[in-house]
Amino acid sequence: MSSVEEFRTEVREWLRTHLTGEFAALKGRGGPGREHEAFAERLAWERHMAAHRWTCVGWPGEHGGRGANTEQQIAFHEEYALADAPARVGHIGEQLLGPTLVAHGTEEQRRRFLPPIRAAEELWCQGYSEPDAGSDLAAVRTRAALRGGEWIVDGQKTWTSLAHEAQWCFVLARTTPGSRRHAGLSYLLVPLDQPGVEVRPIVQLTGTSEFNEVFFDGARTAAAHVVGAPGDGWAVAMATLGFERGVSTLGQQVGFRREFDALVEAARACGALADPLLRDRLVRAGIGLDALHAAALRPDTAPPLAKLSWARWHRDLGELAMDVRGAASLLAAGDAGDPYDLDDWQRLFLFSRADTIYAGSDEIQRTLIAERILGLPKEVRA
Repeated sequence: MSSVEEFRTEVREWLRTHLTGEFAALKGRGGPGREHEAFAERLAWERHMAAHRWTCVGWPGEHGGRGANTEQQIAFHEEYALADAPARVGHIGEQLLGPTLVAHGTEEQRRRFLPPIRAAEELWCQGYSEPDAGSDLAAVRTRAALRGGEWIVDGQKTWTSLAHEAQWCFVLARTTPGSRRHAGLSYLLVPLDQPGVEVRPIVQLTGTSEFNEVFFDGARTAAAHVVGAPGDGWAVAMATLGFERGVSTLGQQVGFRREFDALVEAARACGALADPLLRDRLVRAGIGLDALHAAALRPDTAPPLAKLSWARWHRDLGELAMDVRGAASLLAAGDAGDPYDLDDWQRLFLFSRADTIYAGSDEIQRTLIAERILGLPKEVRA
């Protein structure tokens, strides 16, 4: 048996024996459009995982991880999804900030921030997007100035996932007055529980609030809480985005497979498979999912291609689910207490509308493909 197969078996057996008792009810809970579900209980599960060294498995051993290689990390994420384990609550710290600090942080920053991420004691959110700087991230206007040994931060971030549950935010801010675009930006680590920070949840089409607006009005953080050199934040921010589209997407695709298989069964149960057009769309969706999986296993698959592909596939699956269910898809199964109680298919349809926008819109992905992969002339900017 290979080391990867041994590792996979170890993950599978641990989940089988520990996702029981009080944690058994968490199976399938949480995830996009459903982050509000059993959050405190899922946090307890995350800390249980940490106690058994099953958080941050890809981190180097000297930073508290297991030093799992790429194949082992893929096995972990796949087995976690196959076990229907609850959506992770600390993934932004574990998958985005942690690897960024390992690669670009100081030893002091690693000692301060990595242990509480690994232990699920501190949760993080990502302070990138702004009202006028979403996919065009280089247009950020949030600013910070170094005064008296502290960074003073002023500005607004939006679409900040789980900011209402996080204790810290890594913030891309303009620290060189008069700078434009990619120059003069810094990557700051900012505590949220302080005067000068206001978090306002954004109510989505699903009726839930995973995303938030975050306002900084004289918020403070230590001078040492800048990752990389001041003014070099763009390079650090791009490194974080690279980690965001790493091996954890394989686990995401296991979730896609589960949704697709359930939709096929729903189509069979309601008779929609008898419709040749719907049957053809289901077949095409299955082929598309196989293609996504094959592409994700290729080390040379460019992140913009991957993001563009899975986002459109998942959005289309949500539309297909509505067509399979027909008129029933238009009715919420609520009551007087909760008139907007959506089922899983309705939630999938509504939330997947955002897939082609967040983490870089389709338009931005196409521009990146054109300029950086195909070598076409760059877009003209004002």
